[in-house]
Amino acid sequence: QVQLVESGGGLVQAGHSLRLSCVVSSSTFRQYTMGWFREAPGKDRAFVPSIRWSGGDTYYADSVKGRFTISRDNNKNTVYLQMNNLKPEDTAVYFCAAALYGAITLSEFAYNYWGEGTQVTVSS
Repeated sequence: QVQLVESGGGLVQAGHSLRLSCVVSSSTFRQYTMGWFREAPGKDRAFVPSIRWSGGDTYYADSVKGRFTISRDNNKNTVYLQMNNLKPEDTAVYFCAAALYGAITLSEFAYNYWGEGTQVTVSS
């Protein structure tokens, strides 16, 4: 069973930065496309960015483009989400997800494994 554990969430003021990490317990981490999703109170889970298993292609939701950066370290089985210039509307629980040999996709249903999430709260 593949396990994903997120960390790095917290409370920050608008305009500040946070970096989320997600460690994946799999020896085949490099074969997984990784994504970040977020769920704000009263809203559906929403795609944030994704990074492909091969080649490292990335794709971002329009709402975070230019502010957030997804990256991965295959030697550490870890995917990161660097979040800069945070806004109150970025407040949500952030989840990382893994899709074996997955294509870049915005659909949460394409991902096989999920972490339990980490809370990000941005105050104005």
